[in-house]
Amino acid sequence: MSFVVRSTDFQEGSIIPKAFTCEGNDASPALQWDGAPPGTKSLTLIVEDPDAPMGTFIHWVVYDIPASVNGLERGAGSGSSLPPGAKHGATGFGANRYGGPCPPKGHGKHRYNFILRALDMETLGLKAGANRAEVERAMRGHILAEAKTMGVYQR
Repeated sequence: MSFVVRSTDFQEGSIIPKAFTCEGNDASPALQWDGAPPGTKSLTLIVEDPDAPMGTFIHWVVYDIPASVNGLERGAGSGSSLPPGAKHGATGFGANRYGGPCPPKGHGKHRYNFILRALDMETLGLKAGANRAEVERAMRGHILAEAKTMGVYQR
């Protein structure tokens, strides 16, 4: 069985519904995963827009997700329903929460990669609010597997 992540709110490669964007409720979509490899002790999620005009833009960072967890419920990005022990990191919006797709108007379709990594460590040892670079530095050498799903959005 391979390591996979998916959403019940959008299909791989399809349009992310407006409710999960800056033009809607800006709620994080529901995510589920399975197939984490043996030895997984925690998970890390990073949501990025590689098509942003000024370079890859970070929309969501969550780390120290316990290995016993197999998904994040819709709206978990607000912080009120993260699993115990999980922490929000800083986004490109400067907030420690989910920030939905919000590409510049007329800029065309942007891809939004939801990247989940299985780690061989229970915690990254970071306080809440770490940025992507800090999270990636802390998990270097500890990644057991990576799963990804992607949705698109344009304004």
